[in-house]
Amino acid sequence: MKRFPWILTVLTVLALILLIGLGVWQVERLKWKEGLIAAADAAAAKPPAPLEQVLAETRNGGDLEFRKALIVCPGLASAPFVELQSIHDGEAGVRLISACKPAGADFTLLVDRGFVGDGVTARPRVVETTLPLVMVGEFRTFDKPGAMSPAPRDGRFYARDTVAMARALNVVGPVRPEAVFAITAVNPEFPALRPSAPPAAFSNNHFGYALTWFGLAIALAGFYVAQLRRRMKKDIS
Repeated sequence: MKRFPWILTVLTVLALILLIGLGVWQVERLKWKEGLIAAADAAAAKPPAPLEQVLAETRNGGDLEFRKALIVCPGLASAPFVELQSIHDGEAGVRLISACKPAGADFTLLVDRGFVGDGVTARPRVVETTLPLVMVGEFRTFDKPGAMSPAPRDGRFYARDTVAMARALNVVGPVRPEAVFAITAVNPEFPALRPSAPPAAFSNNHFGYALTWFGLAIALAGFYVAQLRRRMKKDIS
């Protein structure tokens, strides 16, 4: 009679622990992602509120992501801007980013005024003015650019680098790290500039990943049992 396959058994048990652990981790990630999506949907569904109120909500535990705010930006319609390479609805172009110091605030926001296709060479005029402009902006957060992100060239950015953009716009003082996307027209006289916020980019494949890991665990257990039964039959014969 052959010895019991201890090595195979130990390796199988360790692999099962790993596969089941990965499956459980994906289930936990699924719950976290569903909560994140629900919070984003709730924030997006709220009507625009004054900027001070929106920021106060976040200080009290609210979520700023996807939140819409009414912002008074003096001189925004003719403010200097930097260009950010982008794609909108499959069309290549740039987004115009300007600095906005809201009325009464001690910080600056970087406002994404909208998208201009590559086929348009004209740009909004740049004139120094303090003419107030009321806009609806949507707050979004982005990861900092990585070390492999292309550096700005010829005044055009290829990554949403808040610090570098603020420096290029000669901003003095604190700058909020979030991006603010104008969703109402900042320059109605220049229709080529299309205000918009990018759609939510939540991928939620964790349920499928969990099924994969649990399925592999079941397959491994079945393989082990089959090998053990085959070994037992050989011993009997």
